[in-house]
Amino acid sequence: MKETLRYLAGIAGPSGYGSNSTAEQVIQDYACSGPPHLTAIITGATSGIGVETARALAKKGLRIVIPARDLKKADELKEVIREESPKAEIVIFETDISSFVSVRRFCSGFLALGLPLNILINNAGIYSQKLEFSEDKIEMTFATNYLGHFLLTELLLEKMIETAEQTGIQGRIINLSSAIHSWVRRDAFCFSKMLYPGNYDGTSAYSQSKLANILHVKEIATKLKARNARVTMNAVHPGIVKTGIMRDSYKGFITADSLYLIASKLLKSTSQGASTTCYVALSPQTEGVSGKYFADCNEINCSALANDGLEARKLWMQTHALLQRYLYPPPTQHVLLCD
Repeated sequence: MKETLRYLAGIAGPSGYGSNSTAEQVIQDYACSGPPHLTAIITGATSGIGVETARALAKKGLRIVIPARDLKKADELKEVIREESPKAEIVIFETDISSFVSVRRFCSGFLALGLPLNILINNAGIYSQKLEFSEDKIEMTFATNYLGHFLLTELLLEKMIETAEQTGIQGRIINLSSAIHSWVRRDAFCFSKMLYPGNYDGTSAYSQSKLANILHVKEIATKLKARNARVTMNAVHPGIVKTGIMRDSYKGFITADSLYLIASKLLKSTSQGASTTCYVALSPQTEGVSGKYFADCNEINCSALANDGLEARKLWMQTHALLQRYLYPPPTQHVLLCD
C-alpha cells in the first residue's frame, strides 16, 4: 500500500527521482561535449518508450544505433531526433530481434563498422494474445522478449568489455523487464514449455519472458564480476506505460476501450516510462551497480524466483545449449557405400 501511494503521488525515492520523473530529467547531470564518444544500441527504439529513450540519449550527445524491423519507422524517428538534435548520429540496421539469423547479421554488420559499444539496451518487447511462432519455430513472445536479446548480448559482450578496457568508461547493459515477472510460479517456469507451449496464454507467456530477462541479468552480472570486467548489467521495470503493449493487453474485454481509457489516467507517459532505463544507462549513481532490478529510478527487490542464482544459471545453460543447436547444427553425415 505504501509503495502504491508513493507511485501515485510521484514521491521521490533515495535516488532523488520517482514515478513522475522523465527521461530528460534523470540524465540532466550527464554532460557530453564534442563528437559522440558513447555509442548505445537500443532495440525496439521505433515505438513506445524506445522512442523516448533514443531521443533523450541523442540529446545528450550519444551515437544511437537502431536495429529495426520497420525501416520506415526508423527513418521517421531519425528525422524526429535530427530536428531536436541536428548533430545527432543515428545508425540504422534492418533487424528482426525474434530471428536468430537476423540478430547475427546485425551484430556482424555493427562490428564491421569498428565503432565502440558502451551501452546496450534490450528494450524491444511484444505482448500477443494468440499463439504465434518466429521463423525459428519458437513461440514469438519468448523469442522476441528474451531469446533474441540473449543472443544479441552474447554476440556483443566481448566488444563491450573491449571498449570499456580501452576507454576506461564502464559499459552498461539493460534488460527491460516488468513487475509482472512476479506472477510466475516456480513450478510453472519450464524452459521447453516456453519454447513450444501447449495451452497458450498471452499474459503467462509475457510474464515468463520478463522473468527470464531478470534471470539473464543475474547470470551475466555474475560472469562479468568473475572476469573483473568493467561492464554492468541490470534489469528495469519501466512502470505501466501508455504504449501499444498496454493497449493490446486489454483486447478481448467487452469494454476494452473504456477500461484502457480509465486505466490510462493512472499510467505513465512514455517519457516517464523511459526514465528508469536512462537513469540506469547514464546516471553516476548507478556506476558499478550490477545484477540489480530498478523501478521508478530506484533499486527495488525482484521476486524470490527472479533472484535465484541457481535458476539463473540453469536458464543460461538451457538457452546457450538451444542457441548452439540452432546456430551450429552438426554436419550432415554422409555414409560411404562400398562395392
